[in-house]
Amino acid sequence: MSFRTIVITNKANLNYKNRFLIVKQELEEKYIHLSEIDTIIVDSISVSISTYLLKELKENKINIIFCDEKHNPFGELTTFYSSHNSSKKILEQSQFSNKDKDELWMKIIKNKITNQAILLNLIKSDNFNLLIDYSNDVKLGDKTNREGHASKVYFNSLFGKQFIRHNSDSINYALNYGYSVLLSMFNKEIINYGCITQLGIHHKNEFNEFNLSCDLMEPFRVIIDDFVYKNKDLEFNKEYKLQIINLFNDKFKYKNKNYTLKDIIKMYVGDTLNSIIEHKEYVNFIYER
Repeated sequence: MSFRTIVITNKANLNYKNRFLIVKQELEEKYIHLSEIDTIIVDSISVSISTYLLKELKENKINIIFCDEKHNPFGELTTFYSSHNSSKKILEQSQFSNKDKDELWMKIIKNKITNQAILLNLIKSDNFNLLIDYSNDVKLGDKTNREGHASKVYFNSLFGKQFIRHNSDSINYALNYGYSVLLSMFNKEIINYGCITQLGIHHKNEFNEFNLSCDLMEPFRVIIDDFVYKNKDLEFNKEYKLQIINLFNDKFKYKNKNYTLKDIIKMYVGDTLNSIIEHKEYVNFIYER
């Protein structure tokens, strides 16, 4: 089973040979077997990659994320299809009824706000009960926007009333980086399942290639939020980013068992899409430290 996340931060040539990733730098050459790799993050614009390697990475369902000159994720490599029955799954996805989508979105948002409330309770915030009330009040399709109301209370409770989401500051940079890596993990598993990321259940932006991923990742944002909260006074640097990446190898509870976050995302994507395609019960991801 693949388990390693490879981060390339310096000038390098990446090639393929006999089932190995070859990382060639000035003073050394490393060989890493593809079976060990889950994700590669190219955190430098001074990296050359062979097209043969790219082909092998995608055939082996290895995620590869690219960062810009500011070391922020800007894109990833995805395949057209990664499942033997993608055509069937995509047809089913295109036929989701509005009622089914609204019901699933309601459950996802209740799950998300519940996790936010759990985190506020862990940090002893007085707003814990308010978020529980918001979670209990989520309606079909979240028509009353409990998500938006909860978000304002939640972020102000974590980072102070002066905090504004999407401002240019170290906390937002860290949140955005973590969310980008999280999004990429969901993209990979949705494509492997056989669906397409563009066609969401709630997110419908025509310029967003990852609408479905944005939908499904919502209950998991709390993991990034908690990490950033605990490290909010630290400099957002290379070491900080590596610690965020390592979160995906940490273990959390899902369906009463402990798994790595990577494995939970894979199971959650399958369970959630099956809940709407095969009319199975939605399975919550409940956050526990």
